[in-house]
Amino acid sequence: MIAIALLAIAGFHFMQAANAESAVKIPPPQADMTAGKQEVQETAVFAGGCFWGVQAVFQHTRGVLNAVSGYAGGQKETARYERVTKGNTGHAESVQITFDPKQISYGKLLQIYFSVAHDPTQLNRQYPDVGTHYRSAIFYKDDAQKQVAEKYIAQLNAEKVFSDRIVTQLNPLNVFYPAEAYHQDYATLHPAMPYIAMYDRPKIANLKRMFPEAYRDAPVLVGAQGGRAGAAKAGN
Repeated sequence: MIAIALLAIAGFHFMQAANAESAVKIPPPQADMTAGKQEVQETAVFAGGCFWGVQAVFQHTRGVLNAVSGYAGGQKETARYERVTKGNTGHAESVQITFDPKQISYGKLLQIYFSVAHDPTQLNRQYPDVGTHYRSAIFYKDDAQKQVAEKYIAQLNAEKVFSDRIVTQLNPLNVFYPAEAYHQDYATLHPAMPYIAMYDRPKIANLKRMFPEAYRDAPVLVGAQGGRAGAAKAGN
């Protein structure tokens, strides 16, 4: 009986891994932001499960200047990993992406986010990680980002590109709090860690396979840019 139970557990994790490796090919957004009307650098904040994998995907995305793991949705006093993981702070593990809008658009980042960075149909979880701090959420910094994201979600739901409806929340970004230094560049620094190998490295492989024009082999690293970034308010 013990052997059967162990085989069942192993099979369950194998199925999870297989699901995690799959990515959904989705169309680009019909509405996007115009590069000429944006600043030299723009920011986007996405949440989609453990921030290690989401950060890694965008670190390998062309046009991204920096991708920082952190927390959004809660208060400064609880923006610490040991508090956020309790699931009652309002925070979501998030990634702040700084990008060049002349190289990659906000809509393209959303396409990658919905397609390979996470599964937007999972409510308050991503595969083995369960809790509201692992929720799917877009923290928009202005009305322009909100409108593009709203229209894209409506488009994807209408075209039924996923087997279930998208549960991604749209929330205004108040402040983004960078995570502790040991969380930054985690997937790059620990590629052999079982969790990274099972759930995060496949995301990078899917990015390369599905978006070759947006993929770059060498990731842009937080550690190469002076380490931990400071808290950023919306609009900064």
